[in-house]
Amino acid sequence: MRKLIYMLAAAAALAACKREKVPMPDFQVHTSSLTYKAGDTVRFVFSGNPDNITFFSGEPGHNYEFRKRTSAANDLQVQFSTWVRYGLVRDNLQLMVSNNFNGKATAEDLAAATWTDISDRAVFSTGVDRTPSGVVSLKEFARPPEDSALVYVAFRYTDYKKPQGQNQWVIRTFEANNVSDDGVVSPLAVMSTGGWLQVDVKNPGFKWTITTAQLLIANAPGTADDNEDWVISKGFNPWQIKPDVGTALKNVSTVLEEHTYVYKEPGTYKVIFDASAVRYTGEKRLLREINLTITP
Repeated sequence: MRKLIYMLAAAAALAACKREKVPMPDFQVHTSSLTYKAGDTVRFVFSGNPDNITFFSGEPGHNYEFRKRTSAANDLQVQFSTWVRYGLVRDNLQLMVSNNFNGKATAEDLAAATWTDISDRAVFSTGVDRTPSGVVSLKEFARPPEDSALVYVAFRYTDYKKPQGQNQWVIRTFEANNVSDDGVVSPLAVMSTGGWLQVDVKNPGFKWTITTAQLLIANAPGTADDNEDWVISKGFNPWQIKPDVGTALKNVSTVLEEHTYVYKEPGTYKVIFDASAVRYTGEKRLLREINLTITP
């Protein structure tokens, strides 16, 4: 009998859960003004108590409409720093780029790809350590997204047999980022995550040394033969972008009456508060939008 009572109680509880309807969140938000100066504190006042509230400020990286975006027309940008020393210092390190390299570290596959010399877009060391290259844009090498073509960056070292010996080059730092039109920066690689491959073309006794801290090709003595060596990054997807995100302000266990925020840059911002009610049987969402103008 007791067992039957337990079973009936469980069945009743289950039926009650199934019958429970998810309520529409009760939520309103307002501000004292729709125009503020950069640096002012904006006070968003709430009424109602939804289970959850997520805040999208409307700034780059925090736009509600881009929360599921994974592809965009970005500007693929690289920057690095270099150091050259020993021997007769000369322009013998080149910055190369390809969008049809197959990623295989052989001289044959290297030669089969189309490489463009863009060395004139960067600054290289003439003896000073950690000489910054400046930001180098590779946007023109992005093929249509349906091609799924990756962009590869390479450093090509060449030197020749001469009494003074050959130069040593060190790539001290490296950074690759996608930057969208709306200013979202999606990090792609740093030195330690560059996926570097070295390819020897001439003089196998001297090659690039790859570590997580730097790329180095040693100086060869004056008796060394002519040399050519490449070090190539992994392929970068120029269309890749990280989805925009909101800030979680509250959950079901908290109560929140207001939220304050400071906009540092002038502009027009579409502010979205995403409120939700969550139950075993599902969830319902409610969006509240405020358009703010931030003046200088």
